[in-house]
Amino acid sequence: MYAVEVYASVRQFVFVQGRSQREAARVFGLSRETIGKICRFSLPPGYTRTKPVEKPKLGPLLPVVDDFRR
Repeated sequence: MYAVEVYASVRQFVFVQGRSQREAARVFGLSRETIGKICRFSLPPGYTRTKPVEKPKLGPLLPVVDDFRR
């Protein structure tokens, strides 16, 4: 994953300055495929879980904890 600063710099280089994606790849030292992905998404895509986190030890006690907090 690339820093948000690099992400913003690449997008400014391509969209504001009107430079090519190929030139951006050469200047920033990234692949053209990566530059293409950066240009497609306005924000860096974040990680999303496919299923919820399992809580094997705490899971059965969560209702007790919730009742105690109320």
